[in-house]
Amino acid sequence: MPTAPTYRALLMLTLLVCTAAPAGASDDLLTPATQQAIDRGIAYLLETQNPNGSWLSDGSTGRFPVAMTALGGLALLAHGNTCYSGPHAGSVRRAVEYLLRQSDPQTGLIGDAEGVRPMFGHSYAMLFLAEAYGSEGEPVLRERLRGALLDAVRLTAGAQTEEGGWYYTPEPTDHEGAVTMTQLQGLRSCANAGLPVPAEMVERAMEYVRLSAQPSGGVAYKIDQPHDTRAPLSAAAVVTMYAAGIYEGEMVEGALRYALRNIPTSAPVATGGGNFFYAHLYLSQVMHFRGSEPWHRYYSELRDWLLSVQQPDGSWQGDYIGTTYGTAVALIVLQLPHNNLPILQP
Repeated sequence: MPTAPTYRALLMLTLLVCTAAPAGASDDLLTPATQQAIDRGIAYLLETQNPNGSWLSDGSTGRFPVAMTALGGLALLAHGNTCYSGPHAGSVRRAVEYLLRQSDPQTGLIGDAEGVRPMFGHSYAMLFLAEAYGSEGEPVLRERLRGALLDAVRLTAGAQTEEGGWYYTPEPTDHEGAVTMTQLQGLRSCANAGLPVPAEMVERAMEYVRLSAQPSGGVAYKIDQPHDTRAPLSAAAVVTMYAAGIYEGEMVEGALRYALRNIPTSAPVATGGGNFFYAHLYLSQVMHFRGSEPWHRYYSELRDWLLSVQQPDGSWQGDYIGTTYGTAVALIVLQLPHNNLPILQP
């Protein structure tokens, strides 16, 4: 009896038709000042990682240990480290081990430590662990990662609502766009790493994304709230469409135009305010994927702003969430030209 198609199978087909422009050379983007800022940001993360491998929203203190550990770990992977190679392999391994300890083998949830809204943490953990799994060569750790990720995909499948989206909690009783986008990117990373992801689940989620798109090009927070369009979600939606192999068309172009019209590359305050860092976590991926002159211009403008607001201790304060969040997002963006994260490669 043939098996159901998986996201990995669809991914292999869509990769064959990708025609996006290459990101281009990075030498002129990673200036000496940029590299110095990256080094200072990495040093901040290393200094504030807790002995148990976690980060909290303000380094070693604060909230959201699962999401912050996943984002901090992604920043270290983007720097060229893995669990077994690179100057900061030990920090990556401790972050991986922390998140594996947070994985519930019964439910599959990686996120009980997050409190009442665990699904953001779950999706970011799924993304980070899948990226680590893809480069892991040690058989025992690789098998542990595989088990946790299969459990995580199972939890995500069970938490999907009839509408195709996800919510802050794993019960499939409500839905909203931001969690839905992060689940989709985590699933894409799992598929990239060779893990089975049911295609039907992804197709339903992509229908949710399509129904969220409005005539203005903006993407709504919820499909039943069409007037509540949000630029950061519009950028995230383009990322998920790329992940599903949808590289062109009015929905892609409309959402990108809306995001570019409404997301500035600088802000009047160092925190960015609102969802500035969140917006650029996704818009930077879109622009990097598209490449060429628009990417170079975008990166240069955002880079210069980020360098101007980096704090003396090497951190960034992001969206009033905290310094781990701001630093991790800034480092992921600034290190895109390195092309070290498969999920972010054009």
